[in-house]
Order: sequence, then C-alpha cells, then structure tokens
Amino acid sequence: MTRKSVTAQYPDVQPDLAPRTRGVIGLFEENCTVCMLCARECPDWCIYIDSHKETVPPAAPGGRERSRNVLDRFAIDFALCMYCGICIEVCPFDALFWSPEFEYAETDIRELTHERDKLREWMWTVPEPPALDPAAEEPKEIAAARKAADKLAAQQAAAAQEPQSADSNAPEEEGT
Repeated sequence: MTRKSVTAQYPDVQPDLAPRTRGVIGLFEENCTVCMLCARECPDWCIYIDSHKETVPPAAPGGRERSRNVLDRFAIDFALCMYCGICIEVCPFDALFWSPEFEYAETDIRELTHERDKLREWMWTVPEPPALDPAAEEPKEIAAARKAADKLAAQQAAAAQEPQSADSNAPEEEGT
C-alpha cells in the first residue's frame, strides 16, 4: 500500500510468461499416427479426429501391401477444453505440445474450434525443451548401449590382434 501501483501495458508490452505456461495445444502433424489415444482419453471430448486408410505398395518385390491411417481432420474445441494436458501426456508419438500462445480470443464461441492448420502454426511457438542437467547421471538406456558398443569394439580389436600375432609367431622361410 505504500508503493505506487504499476499498470501492465498489455497490448503494447508483452507479459513475461513462466517457462511451463499452458496456452494452447500445438500439433506436430508428421508425428501423428491417428491412434486416437488423445481423443479417447480427453475427459471433455473436445478433440475431433477423422482419418482414412490408405494402401502402401510393398517396399521390396514379393512383399505385401500395407495399410496406414492418413489424417484428414484434427481439431480441438478450446471452448470445451479444460487444459488438463491428458492428451499431451498420453500421446505415444510426441505429436501434441503445449504452446505458450495465449492470444486466440474470438468474438464468437463457435470459432474456438481450431483445425489442424491453426494447431500446426502454434507448433512453431513451442519453446525448446530445457537442457539436461550436466550433473545428472546418464540414462540407463544410453549406458547399456555404450557398454554393449564398448564390448563389441573390444571383441573386434581382439579379433584383429589375433591374426597379426599368429603371423608374427610363424617361422620365417629361408630362401634356397
């Protein structure tokens, strides 16, 4: 009460947002496999996904044709969304991300359903993930892979040494 109040000049000066601010959900469409987990797990049923199956020719001669899902529509109704983040957590292919974008107000509530084009635009506002702690221990998967690679390299080095040592132990032939 003893200090003068400071008015935030919002439209002219953008606010400093916390690093984990939940604004809107961005879609990285290339990673989406149309598994529908996000739509099934959403408690508000605000995610709409449409797709169709497409036949892919065999990769090699004599192979069989494969079918894959192709994304036709991915929309989120932000008028219904409660920003719980369940859709982002359950996505096994990292296709959904939080974007700090918060200026998406509309004059009509029916315009708060944003299609995949708009969700893709917001993907570019998603901040980079924080860097790993340099003092943290190495992940178990990387440590196991490094150990296996070191063991394989040691075996290959030992195998390369054996023929050379066998050649050096052989008696030299004398010319007649």
